[in-house]
Amino acid sequence: MGIEVRAESFRLAEVFTISRGSRTEAKVLTATVTRGGATGRGECVPYARYGETLESVAAQITGLPGDITREELQEALPAGAARNAVDCALWDLEAKRAGRRVWDLAGLPAPAPEITAYTLSLDTPENMRAAAARHAHRPLLKIKLGTPDDMARLEAVRAGAPRTKIIVDANEGWTAEVYSDLAPHLVRLGVALVEQPLPAGGDGMLAEIARPLPVCADEACHDRASLAGLSGKYDMVNIKLDKTGGLTEALALKQAALAEGYGLMVGCMVGSSLAMAPAVLVAQGAAVTDLDGPLLLAEDRDHALRFDAAGVHPPEAALWG
Repeated sequence: MGIEVRAESFRLAEVFTISRGSRTEAKVLTATVTRGGATGRGECVPYARYGETLESVAAQITGLPGDITREELQEALPAGAARNAVDCALWDLEAKRAGRRVWDLAGLPAPAPEITAYTLSLDTPENMRAAAARHAHRPLLKIKLGTPDDMARLEAVRAGAPRTKIIVDANEGWTAEVYSDLAPHLVRLGVALVEQPLPAGGDGMLAEIARPLPVCADEACHDRASLAGLSGKYDMVNIKLDKTGGLTEALALKQAALAEGYGLMVGCMVGSSLAMAPAVLVAQGAAVTDLDGPLLLAEDRDHALRFDAAGVHPPEAALWG
């Protein structure tokens, strides 16, 4: 009985770039909990933006008691990657020991496929237009922005995929003035929403300026405690399990955000199908699903999630839950 953690990496199909940098592989931590002859698994992606490293998150996990319960875990660790991996592993363990699916244990309806966004990496306008054209068959494209050349990139993507729904993610890269200048053009080009245009903690101007299209809180929203600081500034929240600290808090945040009138987006870090599997449950009925991590990989887990024209499908029991 105990909790084990190991670092793993998955090669990306292409170099993936956002305003903060580029990567060629997804580096993840896999938590494994074994009790009573059954084993549960969960995956997290430590994120430097939140002060996390593979080493610091692994230390948090290995410092936990081997017999910790899911309820005790919520108090033992803060919201973040470490709690996410263990929380999801405990859900998986509970499902395997009970011989039932996680959604049944959580009192949720059986999940269905959800259309997911596909993210275009930050690149030159010419390359982004070409990438958009290659993926113009997809119903929803997400564009990483947050640089001085954003307008040219956005125009290029729209030209490459003239009929596809588009959302944009500035990754905290704009000022209030830049966003106000860009917003009319975002509307003109049919952008459906913008994620985190201003830095979290420096986003007060969102309550003062016009928001002609929905603004979604990403870095500004981690768990239910975040909601109090979003009022009047955001229209939607992006729920990511690596921010909430697992499925338990993600489901609670979903309920609380809906009760306060926020639209829902369910997103991810760049990880494998094991990281996306529990998020598929949270994504049920969300306005926007962004669980394309496995689509960006050159390699994935066994029993990987299935993606097709209907979207991302719920996980097989052999993968998780």
